[in-house]
Order: sequence, then C-alpha cells, then structure tokens
Amino acid sequence: QVQLVESGGGLVQAGGSLRLSCAASGTMFSINAMGWYRQAPGKQRELVARITSIGSTMYSDSVKGRFTISRDNAKNTVYLQMNSLKPEDTAVYFCNARNTYGMDYWGKGTLVTVSY
Repeated sequence: QVQLVESGGGLVQAGGSLRLSCAASGTMFSINAMGWYRQAPGKQRELVARITSIGSTMYSDSVKGRFTISRDNAKNTVYLQMNSLKPEDTAVYFCNARNTYGMDYWGKGTLVTVSY
C-alpha cells in the first residue's frame, strides 16, 4: 500500500504562484511514476503533470511552460510549482502514484482557487 498526502493548496490571485507537495509513504519500491491530476467542478479529472522514477516529465498542454513537476526521492515527495496561475486552474489537485502493475494510488486532494 502507498499513502499520499497533499499540501500547499489555497487561494491566490491570477498571476500568482503556489507550490503543492505530495508526501508518499508505504511500499514505494514498485512505484515507477508519480503525478498530479486536477478536477474542476462539473468536469472530469485530468492529468496535469507526471514524473517517472528516472526523472522524465510530461505536462498537459494547458499548463506547459507555467507548471513544473519535480521529486525528491530521498524524501519520497513530489512537488508541483505553479506559476502564472489563471482562474481556469481552479480545481482540486490530486497526487497520484502508479506502480509497475498499473495500480493507481490517490491522495485526498488539495483545493487550489485562483481569483480574478
């Protein structure tokens, strides 16, 4: 089992920045990728960014150039630095971990609200 705890959400004005953190614990040896998803009201959950165990990253087109995902393997923590935030970035952000068998683990989410 893997447990994920997100932190760092909050209210920010458009153009501002936030950094989300996801602390992972449990059986981490089989985890080969971690990422961030988000879900806005009335919308489906969507992938925001992902980072593999070897550091390869990918981003959705909507956040490319504004968000940066990183990981500290020693701390089992993944970060999402979000800059130039827009109101349309408002959502609950979920941390995800995927193991080599394709099983997904999820955190409970942290709310990010971007005001005009």
